[in-house]
Amino acid sequence: MEYEKSISARRPIYKKLYVQVLAAVILGVIVGMVFPAFGASLKPLGDTFVNIVKMIIAPVIFLTVTLGLGRLKERGEAGSVFLKALAYFLVVSTFALVLGLMVGNLLHPGSGMHVDKATLDAGKVADYASKAHDLSIVGYLMNIVPRTWFSAMSDGDILQILFVAIITGLAISAVGPKAEPVLNFLESANRVVFRMVEMLMRLAPIGAFAAMAFTIGKFGLGALVSLGALVATFYGTALLFVLVILGAISAYCGFSILKLIRYLKEELLIILGTSSSEAALPSLMEKLQAAGCKRDVVGLVVPAGYSFNLDGTNIYMTLAALFIAQAVDVDMPLSQQIMLVFVAMISSKGAAGVTGSGFIVLASTLSVVPEIPLAGMALILGIDRFMSECRALTNLMGNAVATIFVARWEKALDQDALKRALDG
Repeated sequence: MEYEKSISARRPIYKKLYVQVLAAVILGVIVGMVFPAFGASLKPLGDTFVNIVKMIIAPVIFLTVTLGLGRLKERGEAGSVFLKALAYFLVVSTFALVLGLMVGNLLHPGSGMHVDKATLDAGKVADYASKAHDLSIVGYLMNIVPRTWFSAMSDGDILQILFVAIITGLAISAVGPKAEPVLNFLESANRVVFRMVEMLMRLAPIGAFAAMAFTIGKFGLGALVSLGALVATFYGTALLFVLVILGAISAYCGFSILKLIRYLKEELLIILGTSSSEAALPSLMEKLQAAGCKRDVVGLVVPAGYSFNLDGTNIYMTLAALFIAQAVDVDMPLSQQIMLVFVAMISSKGAAGVTGSGFIVLASTLSVVPEIPLAGMALILGIDRFMSECRALTNLMGNAVATIFVARWEKALDQDALKRALDG
């Protein structure tokens, strides 16, 4: 292992994955600007990379969770980890919602636009609005149980995979020593799957280049200029959340948020290029285990966090809602803003695992706050792709910090391994 680390350290910089991804993102921006039609045509290539990574997510989650729980001596540990994770998600997600609301009230990014409600094109957001009506938290929770054991794997629903893996892992643990052959088989399969992850991630520069070229070629940088106040405010708020709130949680756990960002730089650059946090999920789980978090904690907290701990999406919801209200000159008193937070707390959980969830969740939230016109979402539709990258980046950092926090809370964190990993 030490030999492999020394070889990696001596590897030329151009062969490092994060350097290749960064170069690909920059090249994608240039191609999208100079050859917008060609850049827009590269969407299938970017989507293919994301689909390749999603293909491996199901076995990664299943094997990680099943092996972690299968070797537990006390089955109550699984419930303890999950409950602690949910408690953390609830508290920190609320901080994210309130922060978005505070910044929106302080900076007023939508003030001065004076958009006439009658000129808004409701048809542009009709599809998102129709999807939003199906996102009740009760309805989604009812879908956690898959149709069959195998359908959870084939459908790729993260919560369904997690449900099946927990049941399987607890059953193996209950059987005891007689299940050892099954555990040995799963261990071997786990090594094969993570070797596949290493192989597939070598395609990340291609996927990042194509996805970024499509984004710039399709939407152009003009959209950023026309609504630059909202984009800048959102990115600044997300950065504030990561450095201050997540930074304080990290300091409590005994590590630096800046070192964690550096440790996860490859995953962050992949997300920056693809606008998909799922593209970094397998390697995130692997790195958190390497940083000293027990496998069963990683296997439970990360997949659950991808569904219930969407800090970036929460900031976006309250900030975007206030932006739309300010743009159409709708005054929202404090009582309505508090109601907005409570509605957003529920709707953000109901959209777990839904493609394009950020914009759909916003539609779901606004649909029950009649003071803000749903058609106002058309104002930000053109820049949503740019903001989705920031949502995904913040979501990943939130889930990384959550996993380390829960692992420490559960006394399942190797502090020495964490220090070695973050110190590079």
